[in-house]
Amino acid sequence: MSVVHLVRVGAMGNVGRFSSIDARRYPRGSRVIVRTARGLETGEVLTPVVEGDATGGEDGLLMRRMAVEDELLLARLGKNRHAAFEACSRKIAELGIHATLLDVEHLFDGETLIFYFLEKPPAELEGILDELKTEYEAKVEFASFVASVTAGCGPGCGTDEATGAGCGSCTTGCAVSGSCPTHAS
Repeated sequence: MSVVHLVRVGAMGNVGRFSSIDARRYPRGSRVIVRTARGLETGEVLTPVVEGDATGGEDGLLMRRMAVEDELLLARLGKNRHAAFEACSRKIAELGIHATLLDVEHLFDGETLIFYFLEKPPAELEGILDELKTEYEAKVEFASFVASVTAGCGPGCGTDEATGAGCGSCTTGCAVSGSCPTHAS
């Protein structure tokens, strides 16, 4: 019997199902480290526990509760995140590009920065991508908040057809995970 928790992950607050690798039950509100398709991330346990068999449908693994050292690393990543937000905002202003930067997420693995824009980022931002990669020694991605809300994790998100085609990994980018049948309870 696996122990599965519902965990809120990422800057956009996606909720997914995570199997605890040590079969421990973590109480609501616990800050934890999870492995998603995007890499190592931090999360917050929303439900104490959902018991089930290991039939799949999980969005990743719950590795462990956050330790003091993890909190210190997270604080350092937070500083980089704010600096990256400011740097990207400056570049957008310098180039006179019309784009609304909402947030920057620095994954716990320290290797990935994700820039969230209100709308689809214009092509002119691609040049900024290389500068940001070099400056922060990280993989950089742009994401559109509107696109993820309207399209979810892909065409037909939340439908039976999409579930059969792999929908259900909502923690990896779907902002409407509650509409996916694999996550609806």
